[in-house]
Amino acid sequence: MINQEITERQKRLEQFLQHLEAARQLEDDIRKYGLEAADLYFEDIDGDWLETWGDDDDEPGYIEKLTTFLESDDVVAVKVRERLQDKSLDEIIGGLEYCLSQLTEKDRIFAAKDFLVGDVMVSGSCRASGNNSVDEVELLELAEDLMDKLTEILG
Repeated sequence: MINQEITERQKRLEQFLQHLEAARQLEDDIRKYGLEAADLYFEDIDGDWLETWGDDDDEPGYIEKLTTFLESDDVVAVKVRERLQDKSLDEIIGGLEYCLSQLTEKDRIFAAKDFLVGDVMVSGSCRASGNNSVDEVELLELAEDLMDKLTEILG
């Protein structure tokens, strides 16, 4: 056990010393070559990389994926829009982000159910709206379907 700790420390020390040596070499090259030192460390420094920056980012982001889903004709998305018709798309996305941030699947589902009911989330505590006419089983199923869809869409 002690030998293993010493070996681990030695490895980290050796790695640190290698990084330190690389940094010293970079400083020396900058002093020696000036701005031309960039050519030693970067390929195609004079190319059109700055003009084409982001052109390969065709993959939609997190918010775009959520928006596309919520605007789609998917059965779950339609039910969510019907339940939350008084909320803006930004408010819905914010609520869903909160639901997805929960650590366990069970917590995510119950947070989604509370959000769909219209309960107000304040710093992790929940103040219920007092709407007792809501079918709990139906809401739990919708919340579970919603979390499954979002997990599938967002990866």
